[in-house]
Amino acid sequence: MSIIKRDPEKVKNSVFDAIIVGGGIYGIMLSLVAGQRNLKTLLLERDDFGGATSFNSSRIVHGGFRYLQNMDLHRFFESVSERNWFLKNFPDLVEPISCLIPLYGNSYYRPSVFKAALLLNDILSFKRNAGVSEKLKLPDGKVIPPEEVKKIFPAVDATGLKGGAVWHDGSLTDFNRALIEILKWSCSLGSSALNYFEAKELLKSNNAVIGVKALDTENNNYHDFHSKIVINAAGPWCRELAAYFDKDYKQLFKVSIAWNILFNRKAVSDYAVAVTPRRKNAKTYFLRPLRGFLFAGTVHEPWKGISKDPLPAESSVINYINDLNTLIPDLNLQKEDILHIYSGLMPVTEEGSDKLADREVILDHSKKNGPQGLFSVSGVKFTTARLVAEKTINMVFNKAPNQKGESASLFNAKNYNFNWNRKGINESDKLILKQIIENESVIHLDDLVLRRTSLGDDPIRALELAPQICELFNWDNECCEIELTRLKNHFDKKNYSIN
Repeated sequence: MSIIKRDPEKVKNSVFDAIIVGGGIYGIMLSLVAGQRNLKTLLLERDDFGGATSFNSSRIVHGGFRYLQNMDLHRFFESVSERNWFLKNFPDLVEPISCLIPLYGNSYYRPSVFKAALLLNDILSFKRNAGVSEKLKLPDGKVIPPEEVKKIFPAVDATGLKGGAVWHDGSLTDFNRALIEILKWSCSLGSSALNYFEAKELLKSNNAVIGVKALDTENNNYHDFHSKIVINAAGPWCRELAAYFDKDYKQLFKVSIAWNILFNRKAVSDYAVAVTPRRKNAKTYFLRPLRGFLFAGTVHEPWKGISKDPLPAESSVINYINDLNTLIPDLNLQKEDILHIYSGLMPVTEEGSDKLADREVILDHSKKNGPQGLFSVSGVKFTTARLVAEKTINMVFNKAPNQKGESASLFNAKNYNFNWNRKGINESDKLILKQIIENESVIHLDDLVLRRTSLGDDPIRALELAPQICELFNWDNECCEIELTRLKNHFDKKNYSIN
């Protein structure tokens, strides 16, 4: 069985092909791709795996339909291919989701335009189902009449409705499980991974990388880890780390905030629905079901500075809620309906902008007179993280693919889908949770609740169950209180209504 073993003493005397700094989706995919090519890597993550921006994903594996609007075929084909990778390798976690956009006959939101766009999407993505199991194959898109739109989305604004466009994408509801399974897969191929290890110093000899000095933040001990290659994949902190190890490169990350909200309200449709306020330059909002609840986003806004737990201004959230209530009057959403705000930092084209960057940056520092063996990576999209990792490994090692190993996603996925309505943690749950604690480098309570299971999707239920979950750890009462406070503090930051 694949496991993630936090054992710094075991790995500190090893020499690695590469040390990867950053345990979000990009760092984890780098570890996997390297492992598939018989390369031995060490992954260092300052906090827990899959936090920050990776944790705040929209949970959609995008196939790139939206890129046809600007005929960005490069991104389109990359997205289709990588969605196919997820569908093939994680059939227990990724499932098709149908998407609907109501059409009112204005601008390019006309049935005739979307009929052509959907046809083009299907033709260009004709390999989208290659190797995918029958139950996960994505059907062709279509334009449907107003009557069918109303059945799918009863709360739709029917005034001037001309029809609707339907297409299909991948849904990664338990995205945190997928990320951990990818890391376990990587470890099964010989990689090592240490969470709560902060890279503090780039070790060099004659301006060539020889390793990293890292701090174990759990006990304040320092360790030297050795490799001639260090890849900075620190997400929003990649620019900051590049400056610390070498110098500042503005192209690595110009910051903005992106956020989604999970509401304690029934989803408006079984489909993901794209809706746009009827005003000039209004942005389109994407409302999708998440275990029957309303998950709404994504909002992009300018942002200043880098922070671990960025949270949009309360005024922005209120304006967003007002927009949703205007679009769907029967919702009558209130601030108190917020269960969780999923917010993270994303790269944009210009400082102070909300226009997202559309291409990854892979930087060889030695080409800029920096240390030999230091590389930095900044990606733009969850779906294409594996492909960017592949491009990076190609650049760093100039090594032809020699993929090995099967996906580690061999568990029964439903075992990890903890029911929101459950009254307590039963014995079967306890066995599963104990297995996760022992085999997936769980150090803190929030690691388990937020990033190894779906328990944290409902903060109220999670806090009710947390004392029972603490009993699964070998903690004394004082430690349990610290961990419970730590979990509550997370929810306090991500929810305006829990006190």
